[in-house]
Amino acid sequence: MSSSLPPTHLAIALDGTGWHPGSWLQPHSRAAEVFSGAYWTDLAREAERGLIDFVTIEDSLTVQGASPLDPTPVPGQGRLRGRLDASLLASFAATRTEHIGLVPTITTTHTEPFHVSKNLATLDHVSNGRAGWRVQVSGRPGEAEHFGRRTIPGSFDPNSSPEEKSARVGELFDEATEVVEVVRQLWDSWEHDAEIRDAATGRFIDRDKLHYVDFEGDFFSVRGPSITPRPPQGQPVVTSLGHATVPYELAARGADVLFVTPHDDADADWILAEVRDAEARVRTAETPLLVFADLEVVLDTPGSSGAERLAALGEAAGDEFASDALIFTGSAPELAALIGRWRGRGYAGFRLRPAEHAVDLPAITSELVPLLQEAGVFRTAYDQPTLRDRLGLPVATNRYATAS
Repeated sequence: MSSSLPPTHLAIALDGTGWHPGSWLQPHSRAAEVFSGAYWTDLAREAERGLIDFVTIEDSLTVQGASPLDPTPVPGQGRLRGRLDASLLASFAATRTEHIGLVPTITTTHTEPFHVSKNLATLDHVSNGRAGWRVQVSGRPGEAEHFGRRTIPGSFDPNSSPEEKSARVGELFDEATEVVEVVRQLWDSWEHDAEIRDAATGRFIDRDKLHYVDFEGDFFSVRGPSITPRPPQGQPVVTSLGHATVPYELAARGADVLFVTPHDDADADWILAEVRDAEARVRTAETPLLVFADLEVVLDTPGSSGAERLAALGEAAGDEFASDALIFTGSAPELAALIGRWRGRGYAGFRLRPAEHAVDLPAITSELVPLLQEAGVFRTAYDQPTLRDRLGLPVATNRYATAS
């Protein structure tokens, strides 16, 4: 691996007992604990033991289906179903960890940006600057029905025309772009030194350093200011997952980190070129997007190869595992080689999705991480206090403070 490149970043994507639907059926899965705080704290601590940059926590507004676009509101048997709230889990884990970044998924389609901003600002305060956000849109009619304030007219219905699907997707992502912008403005609505806490005069805040955002967009009209003081990071890290041009442009407009899903070397080059093209068209921030490659990970163990484990998990689940991302099976050195190869192609980091948290997460921290450290491409200690610092993102300038 080349040492002339910046060190790589690693994230772990946490979901249920692992990303393979058969993971919960394994005797070591801890499936009975998946709705406990201790289970998630243990996962975050294990990732922190491996000096991982951050963990993402999946969430949704309906019970998981057979696929992300499965419209069935209450799916059948055979899979782990149900989730705890990702942002509340992140806040819980924040008080029980010290360094690792915590990035919950929060949907933009039905969640008001004021609530998102307050929620993530709170996470940033209680974690001392380790908060992030995975932006996610919701296109399922059933999710809209939980709220009853709008209808989603079958945007992903196979009977919809391509034009109808494209228009609906575009609208959802345009709305998400507005949400991200409003949230960022609300984070800025308190200047960093707005709290003066002057007991002698009885002044707790300097009202001149709180600002109305007065946002008027196509989807929102938001007055502000926030009720939560400016987060320690100023702007918690914004991430999103993309598979095509429209989500690439969403990330280019408002995110700091984009997760993509290349399946081979040529795909990795092509996707990165597409992302950079999107940045050239729409990005106004001076800092380039950090692009992470998502990888499903099924590592070799002393008793079984990754391929054998994948086959056994598939047999337990009763179905072949399908994923939007590359399903890596093999040894930790082979995974380190893949990371080195794609790092050389321009990927700033990798978000690893353990097939089984109980097996693949400790294999990542105990086998993969030491290999990357020996190669000189991964940290040997946490030496940055905030997630923004760790990812090399610039200090978040407060737009209102600059203007005053």
